[in-house]
Amino acid sequence: MNESETRAELIDPKLKEEGWGIVEGSKVLREYHITAGKIQVGGRGKKQIADYILVYKGTKLSVIEAKSADLSVGEGVMQAKQYAEKLKLATTYST
Repeated sequence: MNESETRAELIDPKLKEEGWGIVEGSKVLREYHITAGKIQVGGRGKKQIADYILVYKGTKLSVIEAKSADLSVGEGVMQAKQYAEKLKLATTYST
């Protein structure tokens, strides 16, 4: 199962089950652009895009980093932490 399938089949249903995007004031931002990519010689560097940002009443609460079901959970932990740091969020998840 690739990352896209993991999101569609495993993560999205769980978020919905827990009320994200359904409960008034809650929102799930998917593929949230954190940076446009550092400008460097020859063009821009890699963009930073969080798989999910959980928002409640207009306040960003946490980052969720998704990875393929074939990878260990630890594969996305550092990435989620880096994104959370840039967004000044205290909570991260990796799945």
